[in-house]
Amino acid sequence: MNGMLRTRGAAVKGFAGRHSIGIMLFPYALLFSLFIIIPVAAAIGLSFTDFDTIRRPGFVGLKNYITLLTADEVFMKKVLPNTIIFSMVVGVGGYILSFLLAWSLAQLTKIPRTVMAIIIYLPSMTGGVLLSAVWGVIFSGEKNGYLNYALLKLGIIEQPVLWLQSESTLLTIMMIVTLWSSMGIGFLAILAGIMNVNQELYEAAYIDGVSNRFQEIIHITIPSTRPQMLFGAVMAIVNTFSQSRVGTVLSGDNPTPGYAGQLIVPHIEDYGFLRYEMGYAAAVSVALLLLIRLSSVGAFKLFGSKED
Repeated sequence: MNGMLRTRGAAVKGFAGRHSIGIMLFPYALLFSLFIIIPVAAAIGLSFTDFDTIRRPGFVGLKNYITLLTADEVFMKKVLPNTIIFSMVVGVGGYILSFLLAWSLAQLTKIPRTVMAIIIYLPSMTGGVLLSAVWGVIFSGEKNGYLNYALLKLGIIEQPVLWLQSESTLLTIMMIVTLWSSMGIGFLAILAGIMNVNQELYEAAYIDGVSNRFQEIIHITIPSTRPQMLFGAVMAIVNTFSQSRVGTVLSGDNPTPGYAGQLIVPHIEDYGFLRYEMGYAAAVSVALLLLIRLSSVGAFKLFGSKED
């Protein structure tokens, strides 16, 4: 009996030894399949159907994609332009701002740098409720809203402005609020990368002809922090699309007033969870997936190594 147990134990150990990599990867592969592969595959499949969550999905081919590109005027005239503008300002602009802030903090001594890094990082931890509470009071359309109160006192305006319901101001406010809360993990990673650049490289660069800080950044700092810059770029992309609901949070409506702050994610929620046009919402989500993929490829082209 003991011999059989020892034989089985040896067999189990041998199997575990031969397949140790697969055993270790199995939990990750299972979770990745459950929460990434299967949902993405389901969304792609539903995008070719007419599905209202009640009746069985009916296959419609490319109809949803044709509707998206030719018949959805709100998407082409409002949602897509708003998303492009928002992505450029918040994604690209926020990424550049995070690098400049990280580089500036790297020039300070330890204690001021730590304090300023914490102050800059903290807004990224705010949730939608706190974001709405803080900025909702500042941009309130009432007379006692902070911005309206200040402008009325200064005589710049005569009547309170409905900042969060105005088509001309909502998108701008959304970008300001999102930039305020965009200095997160990517910002800290870039700061850490800059702090760990070998100082001897700067000394050698000045001997070889580098004459100012701009050349120092271009020829030493950025090339030496490519991994951190890549991580920061990916996090900027994630932050840009994860903050897409800021317009609905601030205005309190989906869709936003006059579609002025309507982005792709709230547009998907509008069709999927308010109109129950799940097939069309899935098609828009696939378009969003392709947009994110293209953005990620661009980031890897800029900052990824040749081996990547």
